[in-house]
Amino acid sequence: MVLMVIVDAQYQFILCDFGTNGRVSDAGVLQNTKFFQMLQNNELNIPAEELVTNSSRHLPYVFVADDAFQLRSDIMKPFRQADLTSSEKKNIQLSCITSKENRRERFRNFGTRFRIFHTNINLNPKKIESIVMESCVLHNYLIKKVPNLYAPTDGFDREQIDNGTTLEGYDSSNSAMEPLDAKNPRNIAKTSKMIKEEFMNYFNNEGSVPWQNYFI
Repeated sequence: MVLMVIVDAQYQFILCDFGTNGRVSDAGVLQNTKFFQMLQNNELNIPAEELVTNSSRHLPYVFVADDAFQLRSDIMKPFRQADLTSSEKKNIQLSCITSKENRRERFRNFGTRFRIFHTNINLNPKKIESIVMESCVLHNYLIKKVPNLYAPTDGFDREQIDNGTTLEGYDSSNSAMEPLDAKNPRNIAKTSKMIKEEFMNYFNNEGSVPWQNYFI
């Protein structure tokens, strides 16, 4: 049973959808949500593209996803490992943000803090759904009320920008949660590819940061 979520920069869940069969790909899970229907119908009030600060480029607002999702003009994802054929592609910050390791990190705290997720839940599926959704609400509550206790900085992976290494956070081996595998990419619209290339060019030029080369 799949838990599909969208998180903000503070690791809080802003969308939770649970119950899709685990054999469905991430893209299939996404398409089964009310969020995707509203995204398709332009009902989410996403702002129009804007001129980026200190740049002449106009870039759209996008959701950042990992490699299991399909590339869209409003959903950006990293280059596949097989496509990392240049330093420009390896250097794109989007690939760092959306790697599978970072998805694992986002769920590490959630999956380890609630002991019920340390093993398979042997209950009626409806009860499992209630437990998972209530845990998501509790997760957000604890991050807001006691962030230093529930989600301390050392609980998450931290990038060491001076030498290109990463300090690992909490050990996620106790969690029984498993990530979904990425599926072979389907036909991708030309516009989506062009937007991704524009983000890549931005992050490799005026949008670059001094330490990003350390992580190639």
